[in-house]
Amino acid sequence: MPRRNLLKLLTDRARGFAGEDSGALIIFGLILFFLMLLMGGLAVDLMRYEATRVTLQNTLDRSTLAAASLDQELDPEEVVRDYFQKAGLSDQLRDVQVVEGLNFRNVKSRGIADARPFFLHLIGIKDLDAKGLSAAEQRITDIEIVLVLDVSGSMSGAKITRLRAAASDFVQTVIGSDPYNRVSIAVVPYNAQVNLGPTLIGKYNISHQNGLSGVDCVEPPASTFTNATMSRTDPLPRAAYADVTSSTNTIDGYVSWNSASYATMNTSAPFCRNVAANIVRLPNNNVATLQSQINALQAGGNTSITLGMKWGLTLLDPGARPMFDEFASQGHIPSEFAVRPFNWDKTDADKIIVLMTDGEHVAHNRINDTYKTGASSIYRATSDGNYSIFHTSKVVTTNATTICNSRPFWVPHLGAWHSRPWNGTTPNSSTCYVPSASFTGYTLQNWEQIWANQRLTWVAWQLYGRALGTTSATRTTAYNNAISMLSSNYASVSGMNASLQQSCTIAKDNGVTVYGIAFEAPATGQAQIRQCATDDTHYFDANGTEIATAFQTIAANITQLRLTQ
Repeated sequence: MPRRNLLKLLTDRARGFAGEDSGALIIFGLILFFLMLLMGGLAVDLMRYEATRVTLQNTLDRSTLAAASLDQELDPEEVVRDYFQKAGLSDQLRDVQVVEGLNFRNVKSRGIADARPFFLHLIGIKDLDAKGLSAAEQRITDIEIVLVLDVSGSMSGAKITRLRAAASDFVQTVIGSDPYNRVSIAVVPYNAQVNLGPTLIGKYNISHQNGLSGVDCVEPPASTFTNATMSRTDPLPRAAYADVTSSTNTIDGYVSWNSASYATMNTSAPFCRNVAANIVRLPNNNVATLQSQINALQAGGNTSITLGMKWGLTLLDPGARPMFDEFASQGHIPSEFAVRPFNWDKTDADKIIVLMTDGEHVAHNRINDTYKTGASSIYRATSDGNYSIFHTSKVVTTNATTICNSRPFWVPHLGAWHSRPWNGTTPNSSTCYVPSASFTGYTLQNWEQIWANQRLTWVAWQLYGRALGTTSATRTTAYNNAISMLSSNYASVSGMNASLQQSCTIAKDNGVTVYGIAFEAPATGQAQIRQCATDDTHYFDANGTEIATAFQTIAANITQLRLTQ
């Protein structure tokens, strides 16, 4: 073929090839397919990386926590390595660091795992290492715990049984994990009052002593709720052992002094009950002793959450340290607790109150201080037990030694005024009364004796209302006046709510952790406990067996290991 024709043929073929476009989409599709394959491969590599990293981190966390436990008796580093060996990841563990002291153990472990990418090398990434770091610590700090427990009447039956079991398990968990004697637990049972017990009450300047053993309640003035300290020098009024709640029959006629229905003290009525099982238990760390005390708790009486919280806070107040030192020297608390309560700002010490109630505040009356102790104007015959009372308002003529020409002694069982106290025989109304020793057969009663035998309402009606009134209306007025003279309201519900929150605020401001448990409590009680708690995470609304869960959770929070990284 001539050269010219060959050149023309080649040129025509080249032009045809350049104009051909039927295969262009295939090339573009191949490019897209390659990119999609690459992106899918990248996703697979990243998923494999994350799975490798999570497996590594979980193994680090589990092994480090186990190794950091102070209950773990094996070598901490060997514990971590054993975990990795059993997981088939021994080659991924790089190092383990252990720092421990008398009351703490800190374990830090580090690992690296090669995720072995399948596709990332296509974009220049040849290695993809998953790295993990974990650190765990368990530290036994000095811990002071006070359990403030409601033992009011509404806790009877299944409730008190469940409380005993839950609090006992709490003691076992918390004390059982403390081989270093750094945890102390005190117990403050409360109903309408707090029975301090002879040891604790003996450390305070108690006024108006009732002379009774086992009845060791006090009535702190409102001013004591403004700070954490309970003064050991200022007078602290003792509560009278008295029945101020039971009613009487306010008829015009006489109701016998020994009537169980209307006159004599109902022994379950006094707000300060003689129940040895319910006294305040000083700080201890003996599981058996604490459980024995908790399992003996008895339910009865009204509810005064504020008094329970006040005494719970008092047992954490550093101002009580001299008293604790005395307790230790006298063998009432373990010797290692002599230096407690610690300062509020002690960095390696925790103060904890667990405040529990199933109710709400109930206002209650009290015998006024003037009528708690000392001589009364009431006499009692030794032969038949009948009472009579001297009323100054009935005296007509007096001199230094006698009361003549009047009959100032009311004898309720006779419904008459006489010239001398009733002594078991018909009195001679014309004979003058000589206070020193004119007659025998009766005893001037002190107020402690009166309240230990007769209820307030009977005294007010039989010895005042019937004596000083002449009509139904005036007798009622005299009765009401006597009630107001002899007794008063210790605190209103609103006042008790306010004083409770005062103590709660003081506790929290000083770094005390307050856990609150409302155990089948009414809405008002729930609100007070929730407000008192450190925050909502420290508040438990428990029903039935949930009270056990609440105590278990609190115990776990106190003793738990914690991941530090």
